[in-house]
Amino acid sequence: MQESIGTMHTGLEKRLRCVALLAETSSRFVNPPAHQIDGETEDTQHRICEFLSFFTTFPCQKRLRVIFSVFFLLIPAALPGPGTPVSGQEYIRDTEPIPESVDQVVTPIELAFKEKPKIPRFFPWLKEQLEDTPPFFRDTKLDLNVRSYYFDQDKSGDIKNVACTLGGALSYRSGWFLDRFSLGTVFYTSQKVYGPPDEDGTLLLKPGQESYAVVGQIYGKVKVFEDNFINLYRYQIDTPFINQNDNRMTPNTFEGYTFKGAYGGKDGDLGFVYGFGYIDKIKPRNSDQFISMSEAAGADVNRGVFVGGAEVSYKGVTFGAIDYYSNDIINIFYAEGAYKLHVTDRLGFLLSAQLTDQRSVGEDLLNGSSFQTNQFGTKAEMSYMRGILTLAYTRNSKEADLRNPWGGYPGYTSVQVENFKRAGENAIMAKLSYNFARFGLESVSSYVLFTHGWGAVDPSTKNSVPNRNEFDADIQWRPQWRFLKGLWFRVRYAYDPQYDATKNTINNFRVIVNYDLPLL
Repeated sequence: MQESIGTMHTGLEKRLRCVALLAETSSRFVNPPAHQIDGETEDTQHRICEFLSFFTTFPCQKRLRVIFSVFFLLIPAALPGPGTPVSGQEYIRDTEPIPESVDQVVTPIELAFKEKPKIPRFFPWLKEQLEDTPPFFRDTKLDLNVRSYYFDQDKSGDIKNVACTLGGALSYRSGWFLDRFSLGTVFYTSQKVYGPPDEDGTLLLKPGQESYAVVGQIYGKVKVFEDNFINLYRYQIDTPFINQNDNRMTPNTFEGYTFKGAYGGKDGDLGFVYGFGYIDKIKPRNSDQFISMSEAAGADVNRGVFVGGAEVSYKGVTFGAIDYYSNDIINIFYAEGAYKLHVTDRLGFLLSAQLTDQRSVGEDLLNGSSFQTNQFGTKAEMSYMRGILTLAYTRNSKEADLRNPWGGYPGYTSVQVENFKRAGENAIMAKLSYNFARFGLESVSSYVLFTHGWGAVDPSTKNSVPNRNEFDADIQWRPQWRFLKGLWFRVRYAYDPQYDATKNTINNFRVIVNYDLPLL
C-alpha cells in the first residue's frame, strides 16, 4: 500500500513539474528587454535539462535531452533582428487563433479552398544571397515548428489519460522549376517527456505512449496555369470531412492526387474556386504509418475516396459544396452558405447554414447493412469592439450517428470533447470570445462556451439516451513583440458531465505551446 501511494505521489509530482515548466518557460519571455533574451534562453535550456534528469526511469532520457537542446538552441539562433516582421501561422484547423471580428471567421467550406498566407522570413539577408540563383533555389522555404503539449483528462477519477510531449515539424518547399514544378517535404515528430503506459489515450503519442517520427509529406506541385495546380503524392488537405485535425502533436496527412483551381474573387468581385481528385491513404495524427481510407473508416478492405467540390463568392456571400465517395463504403455530401454584413467599422454580422448527408453505398462494407443520416446546422455571429457572440444550432436525423473518419468534425456545435453528432440529437451552443487589447493586453484573447445536446436516440432501438452538456474555456497569448511573434501559448479546459447510468464527469485540461520559426 505504501509503495502504491509512493508511486502515485511520484507520478503527480512529475505531472505538476511538467505543467510548471511550460508555464515558467512562457512567462520568462513575456516582454523581456532585448539584451536579456539570449541569457533567458540559455537559462531555460539548463532548466529543461534538469527537468529531464528528473525522469530517470525513462529509457529515452538521453535522446529527449538532445531533442530539447537542439530545438531550444535553434530558437535563439533563428530570432530575427530588429525591424524584421514575423507572423505565426494562422492555419491550424482546430487550433486557429481566436478571431476579433466576423471578417476573421473562416467556415469549414472556406477553409477547403483558402490558400495559406505568405509568412515573412527570419533571415532576409540570406534570401538576398539567393537573389541571383534560379527561382527553384531563390524561392526556397524552410520552416520549423516547435510544439510542446500537456494533456490531462480524467473521467470521475477512475480513467485517466495523461501525457507531456515535445516535438513539432520541419518543412521544406522549393521554388518553381521552369515556372511549372515545385516539390516539398515535411518531417514530424512527437517525443515523450512524461506518459505512464497505464494512462494512455491522449493521442499525443502512438498507442502504448510510444514516441514517433515520420516523414508525413513528400509532394510535387504542378502549375497548369495561374492559380490552377495539380498536387501529387503525400500532402496536407483541409476540407470539411478530409482534414488535418491538427489538435494534438502532429496532423493527419494524406496520399493522393488532386487538382485545384481559382478564378476571380479579388476585392469582393465574383470568385469561383474548385477542386477534385482521389485520396488513397491517410496517416492518422498520432501514427507513423499510412493506411487506406477505407481502413481508417472501419472497413477491412482497400478503398480510396473520390472527392470534388466548388465554392462561389460575391460581395460577402459564399456558397460551396463538396462530395466524398468511397466505393462500397460511404458517400458524404456537405454544403454550406454564409453571408457577412458590415454595419459599421466596429459592428459586423455573419449568418451561415450547413447540411451534411451520409449514406452507405455499393456492397455496404462499412456496417454490413445500409444506413443513411443527415445533419442540418445554422449559426449567427455578431462582432463588436473585438468581441464576438456566437449562437449555433444543429439537428441530426434518427437513422444513424454521423461519422468523421478522416478528420475533425465540421458541425457548428462540435466542441473540445463532444461532437454532438449522435442519432436524433439536437444541440445549441453559445460562445463569447474577446480580445483584451482595450485593457492593454492586445496579445491576449479568450473564449468561453456552453453546449447542450438533447433528444439523442440509440440508432438500433430508437430508445432515448441521456442528454449531454459541455462547458469550455480557452485563453491564448500571442505576443506581438518582434522577437516573439511566432510564439503561441494556449491553455484549454473542458467540463463534460455525463448523464448516463455511471454519472461520470470528464475534466479535460490542455497546455499547448507553439513556436513557428520561418527560417528561410
